[in-house]
Amino acid sequence: MSDDTRRAEIAHNLVEVQNRIAVATVLAGREVPPQLVVVTKTFPATDIAILAELGVRDIAENRGQEARRKFEECSGLDLRWHMIGQVQRKKAASVLSWADLIETVDRLELADSLHRAATTLDRTVDVLLQVSLDEPFREGRGGCRPIDLEALAHHAMSLDALKVRGVMAVAPFPGDPDQAFDRLAKMVHALRDSVPGLEVVSAGMSGDLEAAIAHGATQVRIGGSILGARPLVQ
Repeated sequence: MSDDTRRAEIAHNLVEVQNRIAVATVLAGREVPPQLVVVTKTFPATDIAILAELGVRDIAENRGQEARRKFEECSGLDLRWHMIGQVQRKKAASVLSWADLIETVDRLELADSLHRAATTLDRTVDVLLQVSLDEPFREGRGGCRPIDLEALAHHAMSLDALKVRGVMAVAPFPGDPDQAFDRLAKMVHALRDSVPGLEVVSAGMSGDLEAAIAHGATQVRIGGSILGARPLVQ
């Protein structure tokens, strides 16, 4: 595929997704649409450069080594990089070398590791707290138990090098995303009563962005609907 053809494909898909977001925002009775984050995992840096040309500024990756390589290849593009994969405690410093926002803080120990790494790097890192929407809860899928969310929030907010910006979740599959995001909205509402100032609700992907927006998502993470079927990155 030529560069021009690929750019036209991405541009077309991007407009379609932006239109979906706009319609869902109106149907939800909201004035401000959620922030679009494009998930570029397994896609090449050339696609990220095209996205930047088209006005996209938020890019999400889920593997540190792949993300670091693309981060370096895309230096100078004025992008904001999101880590949406699970972070190993021993890899905290490595992830902070490229990520502006860690969306998957789901346990106290990880918050502590990120705090120590950020302190060593003399920086503050934005984080989201990932909560599981699985019923019943499933270990190893990412996300804390809903009952543990408030304690995790208070702990993370006590760490000077972390800035807790909000909450992130993934709708279970199979499952009803409308019901899942309704539960998330109730969790966020309850959390804001004791932890004011939370701004970001990161929820919704290609197949369920409308349901997420209907239930208050302020950020959606879209990959396949913009970039197509995932290639294998060599």
